Amino acid sequence: MITTFVISAHPEARSFTAHWANATVQAAVAKGDTVLTSDLSSFDPSERSEHYAQPAAPFDVLKEQERASSSGTLPGDVAAEVEKLEAADRVIFHFPLWWFAPPAVLKGWFDRVLVHGRTHDVDRRFDTGRFRGREALFCVTTGASAAESGPDGKEGDTRLHLWPAAYTLRYLGFDVLEPVILHGVHGFHRGARKAELEERLAAALAGQVDLLSRFETLPRMRFNADTDFDASGRLKPTAPSVTPFIRRDA
Repeated sequence: MITTFVISAHPEARSFTAHWANATVQAAVAKGDTVLTSDLSSFDPSERSEHYAQPAAPFDVLKEQERASSSGTLPGDVAAEVEKLEAADRVIFHFPLWWFAPPAVLKGWFDRVLVHGRTHDVDRRFDTGRFRGREALFCVTTGASAAESGPDGKEGDTRLHLWPAAYTLRYLGFDVLEPVILHGVHGFHRGARKAELEERLAAALAGQVDLLSRFETLPRMRFNADTDFDASGRLKPTAPSVTPFIRRDA
């Protein structure tokens, strides 16, 4: 049986993001998955020494996470999230794109929950990551139109805006699927444009059952393999560049 972990990162429970996450939960339940959920609206995204009992000074995040992990003293909210992440075969994130990036609470979730010494360490990352064979998907909304959000769009390529978050999961060993993106989602539409948006959003909600039924066949994002890099960590001359973020200078 597959365990699906659904994470919603939006401060408003009545938002489309929240409704979309709920549609994913319902679709996963309908196909017989074990479903875990997290609503990050009340999650504290700021990693700091106050979360830990008797932290060392000066506060070193990686060392403190490793110490707390090995001693079983991780903060309660973090421990609960780590346990869900470790139990999951699939993780589906629902969030809007704000200021060309995911909301701060999701970055903070990464900062606090992707615990050094537990979810990764120097020997378990990328191709040897702890989460090899597991999958992650981003279900994302943007306020900008599809035209503005393309590779030649004024808002910049949405896929590239999402790449740092995707690479975070790649670091842990996840296979990251190509994101599902809904553009032009905001509350300022009127008349026909509002009706068109509502129709698109309703179709997306209804389509989650089909999306999850095709999960195994959905396209994956490409990342360079560990063997594509030399001993200094630079891309080998013979290796392909699969992203503008990792490339050889012309």
